[in-house]
Amino acid sequence: MSTDASPTFRTFSHSQQSEPVMLTSTHDGLEFWQYMIAGSIAGSVEHMAMFPVDTLKTRMQIFGGSLSVNPVGVRQALGSILKLEGPAGLYRGIVAMGLGAGPAHAVYFSVYEFCKEYFTRDNPNSSAAYAFSGVCATVMSDAVITPMDMVKQRLQLESSPYKGVGDCVRRVLVEEGVGAFYKSYKTTVVMNAPFTAVHFATYEAAKRGLSEVVPESASDERLVVHATAGAVAGALAAAVTTPLDVVKTQLQCQGVCGCDRFSSSSIGDVIRSVVNKDGYRGLMRGWIPRMLFHAPAAAICWSTYEASKTFFQQLNDKDK
Repeated sequence: MSTDASPTFRTFSHSQQSEPVMLTSTHDGLEFWQYMIAGSIAGSVEHMAMFPVDTLKTRMQIFGGSLSVNPVGVRQALGSILKLEGPAGLYRGIVAMGLGAGPAHAVYFSVYEFCKEYFTRDNPNSSAAYAFSGVCATVMSDAVITPMDMVKQRLQLESSPYKGVGDCVRRVLVEEGVGAFYKSYKTTVVMNAPFTAVHFATYEAAKRGLSEVVPESASDERLVVHATAGAVAGALAAAVTTPLDVVKTQLQCQGVCGCDRFSSSSIGDVIRSVVNKDGYRGLMRGWIPRMLFHAPAAAICWSTYEASKTFFQQLNDKDK
């Protein structure tokens, strides 16, 4: 099985002639709904598997800024959670992420695949086409996941005042209004657009490079190729966009558990606040767990996604 950048299309008979006909509903032999399911499975597996690391990142970005003068390291954050809350503290908010990750990744990968099909018609190896396809995908998927991501981060806080997902949603609606769920949407898009551009471009380039180094993997799309390419892409993209992730966390957790409250959702205002309090190093809070999250998470996500695509392609082949 191969899922390289070149789109493939099915052919249909017209009278006694067969002509290739482009169908917008199929690409790489899969239907739109199959991309959505594959993406949903990949996103859910990724976020569930790496959730404890995400909790560490959130705690570090909050404890190191709004709630502490001194920066907090990975060991300190982990020790604090295990001592005060036990292992269960690492999984607070996982239900919210489960509710958001599936639908968001279904949108993410299906939009990416069809944008990739369109933008790589003239040049199947165009990194710019992959990057732009990724940006289109993230703008759409962020609109789906942002509300649940906000709920998830508020539940991850130490001594969170919310009993669960339902309680958090109800209280935010009553106390802050619907707009509170999307206060970080602009920041999320501004962060994830470059993140996704770097991620997809690096992933496709790394995948092609690895396929050349290990030629036999080009035909069967070995798991190690997708996992390694995904890990490299995830780590690089995570490092580049950490400052914006700090801003997003500050906006989503503002006013909760002693976190600073901001008069606007301006990225510049939050950056100035962080720099004034912690210096420029404050913008890199949580970069280690962020990289530790995204490198294996991307490897898990891409390998699961490609495995799901393989399953559907084999299923479709049996139906022919």
